Amino acid sequence: MQRNKFLKVFGTVRRVRNSSTWWQNVEQGPPDPIMGVVEAFKKDKNPKKVNLSVGAYRTDEGKPYVLPCVRKAEALVIDKKLDKEYAPIQGIAEFNEQSAKLAFGSESYIIQHGFNATVQGLSGTGSLRMGAAFLASFFPGPKVVYLPNPTWANHTPIFKHSGLDLKTYKYYDPNSCSLDFCGMMEDISNIPQKSIILLHAIAHNPTGVDPSQEQWMEISEAIKKKNLLVFFDMAYQGFVSGDLDADAASVRLFIDECHPILLAQSFAKNMGLYGERAGAFTVITDSKEETARVLSQLKILIRAMYSNPPVHGARIVAEILKSPELTCQWKDELKGMADRIMAMRKKLKQGLEKEGSTRNWDHITNQRGMFCFTGLKPEQVKKLTAEFSIYLTMNGRISIAGVGSKNVDYLAHAIHQVSK
Repeated sequence: MQRNKFLKVFGTVRRVRNSSTWWQNVEQGPPDPIMGVVEAFKKDKNPKKVNLSVGAYRTDEGKPYVLPCVRKAEALVIDKKLDKEYAPIQGIAEFNEQSAKLAFGSESYIIQHGFNATVQGLSGTGSLRMGAAFLASFFPGPKVVYLPNPTWANHTPIFKHSGLDLKTYKYYDPNSCSLDFCGMMEDISNIPQKSIILLHAIAHNPTGVDPSQEQWMEISEAIKKKNLLVFFDMAYQGFVSGDLDADAASVRLFIDECHPILLAQSFAKNMGLYGERAGAFTVITDSKEETARVLSQLKILIRAMYSNPPVHGARIVAEILKSPELTCQWKDELKGMADRIMAMRKKLKQGLEKEGSTRNWDHITNQRGMFCFTGLKPEQVKKLTAEFSIYLTMNGRISIAGVGSKNVDYLAHAIHQVSK
């Protein structure tokens, strides 16, 4: 029997083989752009350093925040001394039911008649991936998804890894830092009939730019004319305005207009359950019989992908949503997070004006949600990091959640210095 042989080369121990390895053709992959920024931030010794890259809520002191209602719900779950058995393949029934009611409204005809095939997903990412797998297997039209330009960076690999092709439609105007509504409508009108289009329900990532309610109505009509299947990504319900119903308005409009939508939900941002991976995926159907058939196929896909979803985060969500008292507390805490984000937007804009900037920074307060597309160019971003230890992605996107009362003036000063 041949023994393993090891060779020490320049301080590195390597195993010596007589033949080439199985993985010699595996190339080094590029680092994740956001995680790379995080690593650089950790190594920075500047006491004034600011991390504006990660999309996770922070307190005014820059600390991670666990919602008190989540603490209460988790205590209730633990007190029940539940077992750790596998969840059903489609997830915890109570969680799925409450997630659908949150998205569509408890009085929605969709809920009342059971026209929703809802399964528990691995937060927003896993729910999108489940939807992509379902589309790849069962969508009868072209296996092409039209994404807004730009969109969340992870949308591309999620759909590509599912075997779907991708195209884009105009969405953002970098000159005005606002919605390119005319371009968007023109591109939608040119999408082939019976295609798939992805829409951000609220707080478009990365731009923070959303259509108005009137524009949503026009988008709905344009999509209906082209008979497109809409896949909504809703990761920020309630996190934008603090109003759960207002932030679900686009989804509910499309339901009212009888669009056959898909929906991915996440409880990472609005409940702060980032590591619990609590999310849901829904297919809107035309009948209870169709719901049963769709659910049967979703369960088959889930079984092959990850078999069963995790239980703890879903139990916390269900505990909050089924309790009027905890739901009320959650809404208050959610409003508090949303209000802090909006307050930081105003202070940052005021700080830039106080610095003497002559640029128009209205987009900082016009954009919504956790992210702001600052309009900074890559060379300005590099300068911001090199000279002020302020870390953000190269496209100029910042997480407003990383801005607090102690660093907002410093940030305004730095942005003015690199942009004047």
